[in-house]
Amino acid sequence: MEIRTPAHVQRALDDLGLGIRVREHDAPTATAEEAAAAAGCELGAIVKSLCFTVNGEPVLILTAGDQRVDERKIGELYGVSRKKVRMADRDTTIAVTGYEPGGVPPIGLATTLPVLVDETLRRYEIVHAAAGASNATFPIPFQTLVQITDGRIADIAKG
Repeated sequence: MEIRTPAHVQRALDDLGLGIRVREHDAPTATAEEAAAAAGCELGAIVKSLCFTVNGEPVLILTAGDQRVDERKIGELYGVSRKKVRMADRDTTIAVTGYEPGGVPPIGLATTLPVLVDETLRRYEIVHAAAGASNATFPIPFQTLVQITDGRIADIAKG
């Protein structure tokens, strides 16, 4: 499978008519901390796009950069035990999303996935998501992110 790039993300943004541009940074953005520094925003305003499997089925989890995912809470949402919720490995992430871990965007994916959105991202009017590479992000209003991903806002952060 061909690995997707920021150009795929830009095309998806253009197709949605949002007028949002992908920003390629001189510094890496593979971690939330790096992304926040490069984007010039608070850590919590970074959208971590993480591929998980729930009972063997892929799910895209969008969580705030300053939060950790609570597998137990995700399991409860799907009616399965925490043991049935797993972070996808690199190969599965690429196969399902089309992107390398560290650059997975919330849009422009290789397949259609259910999306869970961490409710703590609501703290920010504008959030910054990965854009298909370990040095690319794009800013987007939180409500627009939820709308374009058809995301389900939920309490999924460890607390």
